[in-house]
Amino acid sequence: MTVRKVLCVDDSAAELVLIKKIVLSANLDFISATNGKDAIQCAKSEMPDLIFLDIVMLGMDGFAVMRELQKDPATKGIPVVFVSSKSQKADQAWAKMQGAKGFVPKPISEQAILEEIRKF
Repeated sequence: MTVRKVLCVDDSAAELVLIKKIVLSANLDFISATNGKDAIQCAKSEMPDLIFLDIVMLGMDGFAVMRELQKDPATKGIPVVFVSSKSQKADQAWAKMQGAKGFVPKPISEQAILEEIRKF
């Protein structure tokens, strides 16, 4: 699969700006959401090739978003990479148990984001 469109979900505007810069520098389409509910809607309507998903967000956290995406046959196959400050081994293990295909700890690096994109 070739990644062309990336959905980034984070409630931090600064993080979204940083990831947007990296994604656009790789000549990919960038779409974003700032909360879990919008992330699910956006994933269904835009059908991105990859989702970068924060864990700690108000309302619906990233793990809950992941579970909702996994329930829907239309979005189940979209690879999700968690991007979070919750980067303990237990957090990373839980992310994989939820179905995540990768994990990038914050503060993020351009190299880490690009490496995740290249996996798909």
